[in-house]
Amino acid sequence: MSSIRPWRDIERRKSRQIMVGNVPVGGDAPITVQTMTNTPTSDAGATIDQIRRCEDAGADLIRVSCPDVESTTAFREIARAARVPLIADIHFHYKRALEAADAGAACLRINPGNIGSDERVAEVVRAAKGNGCAIRIGVNAGSLEKDLLEKYGEPCPEALVESALDHIKLLQDHDFHEYKVAVKASDVFLAVAAYQGLADAVDCPLHLGITEAGGLIGGTVKSALGIGNMLWAGIGDTIRVSLSAEPEQEVRVGFEILKSLGLRTRGVRVVSCPSCARQGFDVIRTVAALEERLQHIKTPLSLSVLGCVVNGPGEARETDIGVTGGGNGKHMVYLSGVTDHHVQSADMLEHIVSLVEAKAAAIEAEADMTDAGKASTAQVDEVAAEPAE
Repeated sequence: MSSIRPWRDIERRKSRQIMVGNVPVGGDAPITVQTMTNTPTSDAGATIDQIRRCEDAGADLIRVSCPDVESTTAFREIARAARVPLIADIHFHYKRALEAADAGAACLRINPGNIGSDERVAEVVRAAKGNGCAIRIGVNAGSLEKDLLEKYGEPCPEALVESALDHIKLLQDHDFHEYKVAVKASDVFLAVAAYQGLADAVDCPLHLGITEAGGLIGGTVKSALGIGNMLWAGIGDTIRVSLSAEPEQEVRVGFEILKSLGLRTRGVRVVSCPSCARQGFDVIRTVAALEERLQHIKTPLSLSVLGCVVNGPGEARETDIGVTGGGNGKHMVYLSGVTDHHVQSADMLEHIVSLVEAKAAAIEAEADMTDAGKASTAQVDEVAAEPAE
């Protein structure tokens, strides 16, 4: 059956699915959002606190660096406390991978070619298999192998793809197939071209990212361009937005990218104007306050905040809740696209927050009733199917 709005359709690349802990990655599973802690992993308390903030922001997976034995020792406590699967970031020392796998890692981020002999690769694979760990191969333009730099002269899409295929072969030679792959670069053009080449060459899940993207604003723009470009083309099964910002900010930006493309629907989607002299209230500061106050909402719903009646009514018709600026500090509130009541400027922020919270609660209650109804129907069907004695 054809789509009602075909211009919004995204046909995802068909990849095989792997499990990272209890989270499916690839196939028809939702595209996951992940981030990485930046506290010293050896400080279990600080790392757990940061993980909790990332979980509250919606992170599906969280990566934790394990550069030394103190980190892998603390990792066991951290993994027990985490509510989402953890990925242990390993660079060179294969023993850290063995320790992290035993300590509860759901995935090892490692490049097999960087950890030494074939026997060491075999040991890591045995540890991954024995502990039910996936492996993420992480190729990066900034750390390509010397032979590939000599062969190609510089980091290029072909070099990144060849590096990934070399690492994949090392795992396949040991009959290990629970892996996902990234070919990251800080150059958007290079990263996108490399991922496009890799997507054509393999069937495994792909982890997307523009590495070292920059600060909150610049990095968000670069990541939205690069990751958004690939997602729009159907490429990508899990994403990490790499920002010089707090990890929970990476999670929020990641979800905003997915929400913009209709690929995830977590939380409040805000439609707001850039403001102008026609605005009936301070749009910029109102939106900033609403975004901050509504971060705890996980239920998907939409909110429009428009400063005047030029575009306000039209946008409000398309959202669950809307507010349009009016004269004399009196603004129109829309519910489910229909004009409903007025609110004064002084009361508007608290009023909109309460409306969103009530709408989210109503949606959740309706979903619970639907689930209960389905369960009841399934029980009736099961009883009806039982043979009569």
